[in-house]
Amino acid sequence: MYLYGKNVAKEFLKQEKKLKMIKKVYLQERIYDETMKKAFEFAKLKVEILSKGEMDHLVNGLHQGIILLVDEYLYASLEEIIDKSRFLVILDHIEDPHNLGAIIRTCAAADVDAVIIPDNRCASVTATVMKTSAGAVLNMDVVQVVNLNQTVDILKKHGFWIIGTDMDGVDYQSINYHGKIAIVIGNEGKGISSLMKKNCDFIASIPISSKVESLNASVAAGLLIYEAKRNRK
Repeated sequence: MYLYGKNVAKEFLKQEKKLKMIKKVYLQERIYDETMKKAFEFAKLKVEILSKGEMDHLVNGLHQGIILLVDEYLYASLEEIIDKSRFLVILDHIEDPHNLGAIIRTCAAADVDAVIIPDNRCASVTATVMKTSAGAVLNMDVVQVVNLNQTVDILKKHGFWIIGTDMDGVDYQSINYHGKIAIVIGNEGKGISSLMKKNCDFIASIPISSKVESLNASVAAGLLIYEAKRNRK
């Protein structure tokens, strides 16, 4: 997988275990950061200097003169995170990778323990997600599961309260977010599924003006996640 951008590269440089994911580093001639180049070389990584045309051929995006060839993203398992987590976010078929990246970035900033996504009809962790999250996905456990509703049942057995999101619910600021919680953010167009809604313990609603139909999924997620963080202090 090709990843690109200075923020992503800086995240990889922060920890040795992340550096081990890198197979090769490509830098654009005449504009690369000499300090960053030396850091990658110090880590004994192969660095290759390319022309702008060669860089543009590798990726379709604003690479800022740096591209990393890395191993595919390694998802965490539910078993790994369930006993050590108290604050989870479940994404019910978020399809836009930019939304996924933005939500993961918010989760990392708000100290969410892990993000859970389904393995079908949902954006996965790609270069676009990595770029949108500004590399924050490297600091976040993302769990990919076969069935979200079965996962919710498992979480409930481990003491989690499930908080869904829908226009037909109680004011999101009136909910008690203490204890072990999992916030469910729905699909961009359809929201959370009807079965998921039935499985939730609470349904949170964000009041909005009649001039607007709904909020962007990543914006709604940000409001709920930070309300939960504020409430849990």
